[in-house]
Amino acid sequence: MHEGVSLLRLYLLRALYLGNFVILGLSVWPGIFRHAGWANPLEGVAVAFWGALSLLCIIGVRYPLKMLPLIFLQVTYKLIWLLAVALPRLSTGAPTWYLKPMLMGVLLEPILIPWPYIFATYVRKAGDRWRNRPLATADIVADDHQLHKVVRQPGN
Repeated sequence: MHEGVSLLRLYLLRALYLGNFVILGLSVWPGIFRHAGWANPLEGVAVAFWGALSLLCIIGVRYPLKMLPLIFLQVTYKLIWLLAVALPRLSTGAPTWYLKPMLMGVLLEPILIPWPYIFATYVRKAGDRWRNRPLATADIVADDHQLHKVVRQPGN
């Protein structure tokens, strides 16, 4: 196990990333390469987003835990789309072409997420620092391509 995550879960995450890479890639990259002029610029933004997501997912095949924020992003945008776009369209009877894949993603992808790892990494673990750290008693400082040893005096 890697950081409390089973090998099976790592392989399932890798399969999810690979599936995203292949499925998204096959659906958006041909249009990107053809320079398909999307009538609605916002549709072009969505296609560019999916293209970027598909490319980044290939990194997730190698580093499934480090790329988990991509899965959060994917589940989040699908959930927002379901609530803000699909639900109002369903109430008017308008077709929602992407309803089934979006719904499957929101229901199935969270099952693959290693929640104990997420809690330990993103909730319990200290976040990145917000300020420059003070120099330690004997720090090495790089200045103009030269190294200097800085010794702090108490009270300074």
